Amino acid sequence: MNARNRLQWQCRRGMLELDWLLQDFMQQGFDQLSDAEQATFERLLTYPDQTLWDYFMGQAVPIDPAIAHVVQQIRHTAVYPH
Repeated sequence: MNARNRLQWQCRRGMLELDWLLQDFMQQGFDQLSDAEQATFERLLTYPDQTLWDYFMGQAVPIDPAIAHVVQQIRHTAVYPH
């Protein structure tokens, strides 16, 4: 399994809304990230679903500035389902 396929698999979460957000980001925004930002995205995927949801919904702000930046990139790219 190549690195991109592995990341897409890791974007499959226990929460359907996170699946949509993360998989959409992989298709729409991931390739525009720098190598360092892509590594940060991979690190972000190790966070628990509830933490990710809180970050993406703006209910919490990551302390790590690199994580906060990638969260913002995802939030700007996301197409929220209605």
